[in-house]
Amino acid sequence: MRLLFCLLALLACTAQAGEPLRVISLAPSMTEIMLELQADGLLVGVLDGGERPAALRALPSVGRQGQLDLERLVSLRPDLLLLWPGSITPAQRDQLTRLGIATYSAEPHSLAQLIEQIEALAQRLGLAEQGQAYVNALRGRLRQLREQYHREQPLRVFYQVWDRPLYTLGGRQVVSDALSVCGARNVFDDLTQPAPQVSVESVLLRNPQVILAGDTAQLQSWKAWPAIDAVAGGRLLVVPDKGIERPSGQMIEATARLCALLAATAPASR
Repeated sequence: MRLLFCLLALLACTAQAGEPLRVISLAPSMTEIMLELQADGLLVGVLDGGERPAALRALPSVGRQGQLDLERLVSLRPDLLLLWPGSITPAQRDQLTRLGIATYSAEPHSLAQLIEQIEALAQRLGLAEQGQAYVNALRGRLRQLREQYHREQPLRVFYQVWDRPLYTLGGRQVVSDALSVCGARNVFDDLTQPAPQVSVESVLLRNPQVILAGDTAQLQSWKAWPAIDAVAGGRLLVVPDKGIERPSGQMIEATARLCALLAATAPASR
């Protein structure tokens, strides 16, 4: 019965010529990009993850991360699904592929690539002109930040995702590139895993000059380590804007706030 439902719904999924695209976002970052492109009017559903923007509170939900409501999704007759790798399971993605619904997937590894993907999405939505104006502004701001915060000797930074157990970010994560924009370097940028677990000892060996974490409580344990206190004492910093971990256009300004914090706390040597 469910298969029959899906097949019948699939027949209705193709947009008529001239009709606006019906878009479902399956990642909060992609939903945010739709808002930034002023394309939220195309959204007919979202996968929930945290508090929704006020403009989207009335939109139908198609579930939460790891709990996709496939029947609900198909009933909304989407023409395009916006994905972030990991926002749905491989099995669910296979189901969507078999249903023949078009998808757009994004996973930027740098801020420049993020901007390119926003530009590509705008074109896919038929909003190339307004999208171009937006990405041009983002590119200009990113260029300015790189020039303003460049350091001859990058600041060594440990970016702590969680403390028990201790997790950080690998070099292919877009946050690592954001650090480089600020004249800094992720001390674990040689690791390829997205979020590797590391030991306190390995952090000590990499001798960070700054430790960043999501809140003050996660930084407390470092004060017990004299080696860290000698190098990074006073530079146990809270990430000033958690948008730095959400790859959408707002990440450029979140990066600017991080750069300003690092520059004020650990000025470049002259």
